[in-house]
Amino acid sequence: MKLHGYYRSSTSYRLRIALELKGLDYEYVPVNLLTSEQKGEAFTSRNPFGSVPLLEADGKDRVQSMAQLEWLDEAYPEQPLLPSDIEDRYVARELAYAIATELHAPLNLPVLKYLANEYGKSQDEIGVWYRHWLARTLDPLEARLAQLDTGDFLFDAPGFFEVCLLPQVYNAQRFGFDFSDKPRITRIEQACLALPAFQRAHPDNQIDNPERK
Repeated sequence: MKLHGYYRSSTSYRLRIALELKGLDYEYVPVNLLTSEQKGEAFTSRNPFGSVPLLEADGKDRVQSMAQLEWLDEAYPEQPLLPSDIEDRYVARELAYAIATELHAPLNLPVLKYLANEYGKSQDEIGVWYRHWLARTLDPLEARLAQLDTGDFLFDAPGFFEVCLLPQVYNAQRFGFDFSDKPRITRIEQACLALPAFQRAHPDNQIDNPERK
């Protein structure tokens, strides 16, 4: 199994966490988004979306991270990401898709480049944009977690929701988002980062991170 991704890509980070939680062996193949490698013919001939991650498994190329996560859970049911109870599965999907559908589109790299190149926005102005959209989803997400009275994780162990949450928190921190009023998100993040699977998947520990420790 090969995972083609970029160390700081939130969607690639999702897949790394999922693979680590499931204990699956995989080869990580860096794709440099800063040089638009994902838009080259060699890559788009395999993934017409021109995006990461690309998951190469069982002789097939699979794209789009949320579909990849669901496929992994069906193909490798051991160490499931989704709970067995139908209502718990709904809650996990509800919160994970709030992140994946409401935040990823306005905050991904092509959008940020478009704001800079087409509208001449400065990095500070882009940061304001970024934090605005984060708050639009993370504020109600924190409230929903309070309604559910969550602890260290959404359920007994990290899974589908945490796989999506941790990469978004990482990116939010890069853009100076204030989590001081989000104790439940912070608690889940800290509990996850204490686990070896999340540590191995972290951007700091990827071979394509130029500042790798």
